[in-house]
Amino acid sequence: MAIIEVDGLVKRYGDRTVVDGVSFAVEPGEIFGILGPNGAGKTTTVECVEGLRTPDGGAVQVCGINPRHDTGELRQLLGAQLQESELPDKLTVREALELFSSFYREPADWRELVDTLRLDDKLGTQFRRLSGGQKQRLSIALALVGNPRVAVLDELTTGLDPQARRDTWDLIEDVRDRGVTILLVTHFMEEAERLCDRLAVIDSGRLVALDTPAGLVARIDDRQRIRFRPSAPLDHALLTALPEVTLVERAGNQLVVTGTGNLLLAVTTVLARNQVVAADLRVEQTSLEDAFVALTGRPVEA
Repeated sequence: MAIIEVDGLVKRYGDRTVVDGVSFAVEPGEIFGILGPNGAGKTTTVECVEGLRTPDGGAVQVCGINPRHDTGELRQLLGAQLQESELPDKLTVREALELFSSFYREPADWRELVDTLRLDDKLGTQFRRLSGGQKQRLSIALALVGNPRVAVLDELTTGLDPQARRDTWDLIEDVRDRGVTILLVTHFMEEAERLCDRLAVIDSGRLVALDTPAGLVARIDDRQRIRFRPSAPLDHALLTALPEVTLVERAGNQLVVTGTGNLLLAVTTVLARNQVVAADLRVEQTSLEDAFVALTGRPVEA
């Protein structure tokens, strides 16, 4: 049974429809991503899931609850890290965790969260003195302190440097391993591909695709290309005879082999058998970003 169900969701502001008939379901234990460019309607969609906005059409259920009809119970089951969330500058990490913990019937042990999220040496630090990465880790802790069944994380790593972003990805995977279902909003392709079990691609308020990251890529092109410079002349027929190979081309002093399946193993086996070394070898394949552009007609950060 789905833990989140969104059916035909519509949200309008005046005469502008920002979410137009979006439907998806999230299974327990998933990291389910909502991917799209800025202004696509991603945040409005999750705000309806969180009960922060009232839909103009369609239906939303979280753990069998209508977010607008039973807000109090929803707060006990759903933790949220908002796209823009700030705390009072002088509030310490300890004070924030104790305050948020008091909001819940059965809160998690915030001391354990602090240890997991590597904030144990920052308990006495005021919010204004935390780094961007530390603020993000605190926002995750506050989203989890209620011991929720579902956590909504909206543009969690925006503004972080590459290392802090990857550290945060590790933390998200740890959260999922704790049994929490995660609804992740992002416009970072690498983040979506690394973390998400499935993705809903939203563009201009509409759902344009729903699949695994690999499934979205396969819709566009599941071929791979291997480029290399052979150390000795090689009869192309040795490669074209492989069932995995669909095309062999020469590009200057390089060979470009196109195919599917376990192409790399098939090609390198033939090279080794013929004592040919593949210099400057590079494997290329269709990326999630390529798939997104094909689905929407524009780059994700547009």
